[in-house]
Amino acid sequence: MKKIVLSILVAGLVAGTSQAQEIRDREPRKHRTMQRHHRGNEFKSLNLSEEQKTKMKALREEHQKKMSELRKKEDLTVKDWKAQMEAERKAHQSQVQGLLTEEQKASLAKARTERKQAMQNRKGQRFNRMGSLNLSEEQSAKMKAEREATAKKMRAIREDKSLQEDAKRKQIRELMEQQRQNMKSILTEEQQKKLEEQRKKRPSGKRSV
Repeated sequence: MKKIVLSILVAGLVAGTSQAQEIRDREPRKHRTMQRHHRGNEFKSLNLSEEQKTKMKALREEHQKKMSELRKKEDLTVKDWKAQMEAERKAHQSQVQGLLTEEQKASLAKARTERKQAMQNRKGQRFNRMGSLNLSEEQSAKMKAEREATAKKMRAIREDKSLQEDAKRKQIRELMEQQRQNMKSILTEEQQKKLEEQRKKRPSGKRSV
């Protein structure tokens, strides 16, 4: 049990130091579910009219259909595929904004700013915990190299259109497990114990990930 707890703790701290772009690939289902949850809460606070809700639903379904069709295209280069995905996301966002009143737009912008700030605060807390381990220059360099290597592999998996989503998720889970083991091996026994002690001191129910 102790090894399991330590593995989870190290994984959580490592996750906070990786690029934000890669976070969404570590636990694809969970992250997308959290994103939808946050977006849902943001829009609930806007007190949308029934007409707005109906139009929002239609836009969302159309957007999901287009994104699904883009993912299935095999005749596009990765560059073109990413460009078209981004263009569709921006078009969808513009359509959604067009349904909102000025007051609702301001309220939505404020909610998103607050959410981003909260995320930055959580990241800062994770960095502080890693900093308390007094990593040597060699350890810091190894940690950075491991993060960058993992990020590169994740991008390759994400952009591999020959893989189905289930296969991508499986490879990402395997990659993250390998990263956890590699990161843990960089820490000394004393540093690992300190991480475990820090976890025990945090309020129950709050996780680093």
